[in-house]
Amino acid sequence: MTTPKSRPAITSLLLMIAAISLGGYFTFAAVQGDYGVFRHVQLRAEERVLTQQRDELRIELARMQNLTLRLSDSYLDLDLLDEQARDVLGYLRADEIVIR
Repeated sequence: MTTPKSRPAITSLLLMIAAISLGGYFTFAAVQGDYGVFRHVQLRAEERVLTQQRDELRIELARMQNLTLRLSDSYLDLDLLDEQARDVLGYLRADEIVIR
């Protein structure tokens, strides 16, 4: 008579182990999976770095657009043109001293 009582105990034990294993798997996936908490934190940090790089590139682009405008035919900045010519061609006036 003991065999009928031991069978439901084994079945309930196996179901309990399966439920705990399944819960553990989903908990692990929620924390460390591709869409888990750790990945979310990692993506947020990467987003901050990329946003900072984007902002730096926008500043650099604005600076380059300003220099391009100042050297264009419609708006000519003679001081900038003189500076660029001296830098590229290596020209100096007779009364200038070069310090390196």
